[in-house]
Amino acid sequence: MVKHIVLWKLKDTAEGRSAQENALILKRDLESLQKKIKEIVFLEVGLNFNSSEAAYDVALYSEFKSKQDLQAYQKHPEHVKVAELVNKVREKRVVVDYENECD
Repeated sequence: MVKHIVLWKLKDTAEGRSAQENALILKRDLESLQKKIKEIVFLEVGLNFNSSEAAYDVALYSEFKSKQDLQAYQKHPEHVKVAELVNKVREKRVVVDYENECD
């Protein structure tokens, strides 16, 4: 099983909205991908409540059966559409992808 984790720190304002408004939109749009992209085994989006300066605003945790499925997800037109919005509203992004052989 392949795990894909992404964290975003959002701009205070972007696209005429606050970071909190954009976080809610990203959560909705990212969660909608599970019904649109068959390669997604599991997808969860969390919104941060930690006030630390080190904290990021939005977390994505997703699972795929293979690296090829992760690549298909990343190239899927629906994912690309959401990624375009993410790139407009994010300040920073960190990502980790790994395989868990125990699954």
